[in-house]
Amino acid sequence: MDLKSGLPFWLIKNGLSKNYLRLEKDIETEVLIIGSGITGALAAHFLCENGVKCIIVDKRMESTGSTTASTAQLQYEIDEYLYDLIEKVGENNAVKAYKMCLESITTLENIIKKLNIDVDFKRVPSLYLASDLKGKKNLQKEFEVRKKHGLPVDYLNESQLFENFSIKRKAALYNNESAQVDTYKLCQALLNYHRKNSGLKVYSHTNITKIKSDEKGIIATTDKDNSIKAKKIIAAPGFESESLLDEKVMQLESTFVLVSQPMHPEDLWKEKCLIWETARPYLYIRTTEDNRIMVGGFDEPFQNPKKRDALMPKKNKAILKKFKTLFPESKIKMDFYWCGTFGGTKDGLPYIGIHKNHPNMYFALGYGGNGITFSVIAAEMIKNMHLDRQIDENIFRFDR
Repeated sequence: MDLKSGLPFWLIKNGLSKNYLRLEKDIETEVLIIGSGITGALAAHFLCENGVKCIIVDKRMESTGSTTASTAQLQYEIDEYLYDLIEKVGENNAVKAYKMCLESITTLENIIKKLNIDVDFKRVPSLYLASDLKGKKNLQKEFEVRKKHGLPVDYLNESQLFENFSIKRKAALYNNESAQVDTYKLCQALLNYHRKNSGLKVYSHTNITKIKSDEKGIIATTDKDNSIKAKKIIAAPGFESESLLDEKVMQLESTFVLVSQPMHPEDLWKEKCLIWETARPYLYIRTTEDNRIMVGGFDEPFQNPKKRDALMPKKNKAILKKFKTLFPESKIKMDFYWCGTFGGTKDGLPYIGIHKNHPNMYFALGYGGNGITFSVIAAEMIKNMHLDRQIDENIFRFDR
């Protein structure tokens, strides 16, 4: 299935990978990673750093699935209010999930510094706007619970918000612990680094059609009848991981994004912070290194690629109109646009780990709007599982 349509900015900006390697023989490895997007690339990084031999396969050109459709806003907040998540999964697990997301941003920053890769990573603040009076009440409640648990957050009332950001909304939550990145560039940099330094092999246009598992491990067979023997599989092809399971665990959503022409720096808002709102579905906004505005939202349940794609002109108009309610003087003009499909879960948390029916497979799926932060968490957790290091799996387990 097509995961995206239109012209994803990251792919146009960076170009396709120069790696055209395809699997044309039977091979053997310790860990087989299905999916060469950001989750697969991060999983490979953590494994390679610990001396684990692994290979990656992808039925598409490497890194050209949902990763190219990501807007790459790195926030510790997830799609569920913390106080709502506490009701769903308990206080300890909810707070831990938020704190793990917060820590994951620093983990990613440290990886980028250690590998010395240029991926347009930048620390920027985050501004969470109240869309209406109900949103204001929700943010007041959310502020109190975050402060209680030591999470970084400030509350801005209507006058403070307008004075600092010239935005007319009833209230906002602010923190200075968020970041942004070029996801596709990051993914390619990780793969290229470990190709050069760890012997990583990445096979594009290599579709796994059958997996046979026993006590010795797995044998995966491709559509070209080549086999891959491995001890474990990491299933990281986005929501398509669900096809490997017997039950449906995600709800699919379509999101719509546009990118402006480059703007004059003085025409952008203060601190070029990440912006999102309490309305559901919500609008989300960021800038790029060349001072473009990236704005998206108006998500809706996914039906099929044809119906999703037909909505793009209508969604683009709606997104621009909504953006103008925040910045009525903006001279924004659209340059690129696209739509993508992602999977979410009922409680807003991903599924990470081993499913009882698939003891030789590690899963990482159901990220919702927190693709990269949850990818970092999943990749590190799976590394620790594989190396038999003690971790708390309960928070993201399938049967929670």
